[in-house]
Amino acid sequence: MHADALSPTDDFQRVRALAAADMQRVDALIRGRLASDVVLINQIAEHIVAGGGKRLRPMLHVLAAGAAGYRGEQHLKLAAIIEFIHTSTLLHDDVVDESDLRRGRKTANALWGNAASVLVGDFLYSRSFQLMVELDDMRIMRILADTTNTIAEGEVLQLLNIGNADVDEAAYLAVIERKTAVLFAAATELGGLLGGLPAGQQAALRRYGMELGYAFQIADDLLDYVSDADTLGKNIGDDLAEGKPTLPLIYALQSASEEQKRSLRHAIERGGLDSLDRIVAAIRDSGALERTHERARQHARAAREALVALAPSPHREALRTLADYAVERTA
Repeated sequence: MHADALSPTDDFQRVRALAAADMQRVDALIRGRLASDVVLINQIAEHIVAGGGKRLRPMLHVLAAGAAGYRGEQHLKLAAIIEFIHTSTLLHDDVVDESDLRRGRKTANALWGNAASVLVGDFLYSRSFQLMVELDDMRIMRILADTTNTIAEGEVLQLLNIGNADVDEAAYLAVIERKTAVLFAAATELGGLLGGLPAGQQAALRRYGMELGYAFQIADDLLDYVSDADTLGKNIGDDLAEGKPTLPLIYALQSASEEQKRSLRHAIERGGLDSLDRIVAAIRDSGALERTHERARQHARAAREALVALAPSPHREALRTLADYAVERTA
């Protein structure tokens, strides 16, 4: 990671400022549309909204719409839809992963139980469908329907990979494409669609989102081994404890000593953090962290290159900045 850790954060705040007016309206829409006469839904929804997060995916859509020259209002609903889809997957993820911490706070399943979390996740999915119908555009509905289906496939693929020390880079990338990158890609492509861009420029925005999604998730998996719980907002070593063979582990297995490989394989296959310090040391000694960071940078570069197809604008520049931020952030 770069020594100047403040710079990516400062850049992100400038991007956030550009999108701030739209994002305030998106947040208000999210709060309004989460309301239900079922008390438990309101409690869990308020917990999620109060948890904040970066709202990166809806912000990407707002910025992409701006880069496409869109001046209407539909991007606000689309941004809310994208956040609802993302949040519902987080609720389901935390149940599957048995997580008790996200963004430095107790997860919904830790507070209300698995059943409530799954059902409120379903509520968020269906609320996103209601908003889609209001937009009454079959092109939008097709992209979002395909995206949510692909995300579900990614969840199942990841489940199949848990505890499997033989997962290779291609299998890992197949998971993060479906679980993470496709929603980034939908967010940016839909901005181009709203702006009425030609097909080639819409495709360029989709490519940007896809590459950014890869970069973001690879960097996120790297942070599991180089950050700390207070900064990252989740338990360090969670991926290892859950038996998830992410890219740092995959690379470490390729170049570690035979003894270290045995330890790494055992950790993935059994899960748990019995020898976390030793495992992290093995990953660092193997050069896997540097390789992982460079892989994330490759995708960030590809994301920036895709933006060349768009006309210069402050919004396009903000999208470029996010590509750098995705791989240099510390949380």
